[in-house]
Amino acid sequence: MDWELVRQQLEQALNIPVTTVKWPWEDWRRMGGATPDTEGAAGAIRSIRSDEELVFFVQKEDRDVVLFKVVHEGVSEAERQLIELVLDTKMKQEKKPASSGSDEERKAGLVREWLRQQQELGYSHAEMPDTLVSQLSLYSTKIPLLLYGDNTTSRRVHYTDLKKLLESFFDSELTLIPLTDKEWLILAPEKILAMDAGDDREDLQDESMEDKLAAIGYGLHEMLESEWVGESHLAIHYPMMPAKSLYTAVLQLRETIMLGRTFHVGSNMHLPWELQLEKLVHLIPESEKASFLERVLKRLDVALDAETMTTLEQFFHLDCNVSETAKKLYIHRNTLLYRLDKFKQETGLDVRTFNDAVIVKIAMLLYKVTKRK
Repeated sequence: MDWELVRQQLEQALNIPVTTVKWPWEDWRRMGGATPDTEGAAGAIRSIRSDEELVFFVQKEDRDVVLFKVVHEGVSEAERQLIELVLDTKMKQEKKPASSGSDEERKAGLVREWLRQQQELGYSHAEMPDTLVSQLSLYSTKIPLLLYGDNTTSRRVHYTDLKKLLESFFDSELTLIPLTDKEWLILAPEKILAMDAGDDREDLQDESMEDKLAAIGYGLHEMLESEWVGESHLAIHYPMMPAKSLYTAVLQLRETIMLGRTFHVGSNMHLPWELQLEKLVHLIPESEKASFLERVLKRLDVALDAETMTTLEQFFHLDCNVSETAKKLYIHRNTLLYRLDKFKQETGLDVRTFNDAVIVKIAMLLYKVTKRK
């Protein structure tokens, strides 16, 4: 149970400070407070007046008791009873066993709660407890993927249906963890790296790890485009051991999707190794971004019109190859050279040289996020 969220909600509803405190369990029991055996029972004392304050029982932690504290004068008797009722109801919800969904979905929910707790605590790294690792048998290397589904339609995507769809695609069992209503963490077995190898095993050995992961990601996203409800985004990461690196992998996958959606609008497959420059640019303070653009591209609005943006993006994507870029854009080579020369005249930057190409690439990324028009 997220008691911090409950505390914040009570504070907003009452419009008075609500703080969390801990007392020794014996002190609470000595004052007649509820015990684990009596909490929720008729007549059990859920709140106690101490000096000019009211303290409400939240939960027992080892030899202490967690309490919410408010100023007595700010709470009427009716509000006091209502707070007790809210806390009692929340406690019963926490203790109530899951009555719906599969046992596997329930276990996945435990991992989701653990991940959420680590994020609320602000950790950048955390190892999974052995109890969670054993429940989902996360001892072997897994390939993590994060699926973000913008399912804005009324149809809801169900855990069982999505898991069945994914296992059919991978032709293998996997672990599916719903992180939010729109986020799904997929932990696929490492053996999927060799799927669809067939008779091309020698060619597969020449592929890099990034090429194999990208092929898996694009293949999965292509399938999801036809099966998923609404738009979806997908990120994939390097193989990892869940017990040691699951939490870190989730943070990195979320960052990858955020960077991809920010800098490459229209792209739905996001690969972390292709977003290294975007990650660096994202860390630049907003004032520095604007200053850089003013310095580098003095006539920015003229220089980066829609046609020029498309031309430069394809030019950089194809490693500054003039012939290949002209083919991709379905224009004559001389037309492309004219556009590049025109850009050079307007900005003083020749993207056919390495240094200028790097500067313009960074400027284009900054231009997208500053949304200057």
